[in-house]
Amino acid sequence: MELMIGVVKCLKRNILDVSCRVYTIQVVNYARLAEVGRLETPKSQGKYDTGQLFLHRVFGYRGVVLFPWLARVYDRDIPNKRESNQEESNFNHVGKEVKGRTHTFYQVLIDSRDCPYIRAQTEAVTFLGNQESSRSLYAIPGLDYVAHEDILPYTTTEKQPLQHELFDKFLMYYPDKDPPFGAQETLRAWQKKNHPWLELSDVHKETTENVRVTVIPFYMGCRESQSTSVFWWRYCIRLENLGELTVQLRERHWRIFSLSGTLETVRGRGVVGQEPVLSSSQPAFQYSSHVSLQAPSGHMWGTFRMEREDGYTFDCRIPPFSLESKNEEPTTPAGSN
Repeated sequence: MELMIGVVKCLKRNILDVSCRVYTIQVVNYARLAEVGRLETPKSQGKYDTGQLFLHRVFGYRGVVLFPWLARVYDRDIPNKRESNQEESNFNHVGKEVKGRTHTFYQVLIDSRDCPYIRAQTEAVTFLGNQESSRSLYAIPGLDYVAHEDILPYTTTEKQPLQHELFDKFLMYYPDKDPPFGAQETLRAWQKKNHPWLELSDVHKETTENVRVTVIPFYMGCRESQSTSVFWWRYCIRLENLGELTVQLRERHWRIFSLSGTLETVRGRGVVGQEPVLSSSQPAFQYSSHVSLQAPSGHMWGTFRMEREDGYTFDCRIPPFSLESKNEEPTTPAGSN
């Protein structure tokens, strides 16, 4: 048997049960067991095509691939014993001493039935309104970025196996294709139009005390007024507990350096109003936030204060990452926050 996967993931009341014996995927939701498809062997090489159905290896949700991105991954394998006062110098070598390697990520749609049970924000893609005077922030629901190794592909005989408002607009059923869903012109046009704020280019990772932090920054565009220009970025952060002991995020501590010469410190309880617990059964949490600078570039770095179930506390390093603006075409809406 090529595929040896026996996984049970609990997402609140949503239980994903993958049976390697019969290659059948079943989802339990509100105590209802439903077969959604048959598991395929994950690809060790090559890319998944548009229309590929999958289960997320970490968060367990059902999704479909829209298109791939090729990103540079900076993985910092820094020894755990490091003096805390060296944090101040982190921004001086953002992505410099760490050699980036290219890796495939995917823009995907998330099944709306699974969104309430995912330990991740499902409105991670945001952009600014087109009105220059508006400060509104808009979110596209049910979009995510997924690394190649987190894709668990499956097949189904359903013509609309995924519930998402954009599924029928972006994809069409082709019974003779593999996968049997292909891109419509609306998907290609949407990708081209929204490329500036969808593009994923750099991914940063660092592990401290068995807690891995992954950061993906996105340039969102510039808001201009008569007196100033404000540049916006969003950043997506994923925390994963790779150890056996449960840990909880208690505080965040950010340092934000702007090319204008300012250095800002931000401290606070938790993240996005939560203090997530990372356990062996629910080891990951993902969220997005935003930052603005009155300069076209800068850096961010920091720490999360974590508390282990045995009472031990430690600072989990957030890998430093660059905030770089991009040239924007006048006809392209500016992405945001």
